[in-house]
Amino acid sequence: MGKFLGPGLVSVVAGAVVGAAAVFGVTAAVSQTSRPEIDRSGNADSSLLNQVEYGSR
Repeated sequence: MGKFLGPGLVSVVAGAVVGAAAVFGVTAAVSQTSRPEIDRSGNADSSLLNQVEYGSR
């Protein structure tokens, strides 16, 4: 049993390190670090309190 204990522990530690690096790497790659630009190209005169009215109500 001692024959498998050393390589097994090395494999567990290596798997944990690679898994943690993958999780942190993917999280850093997909995280949003900037604010999105607001589209203010709409016509302010055609809306009431910035809520578009469709049809006659």
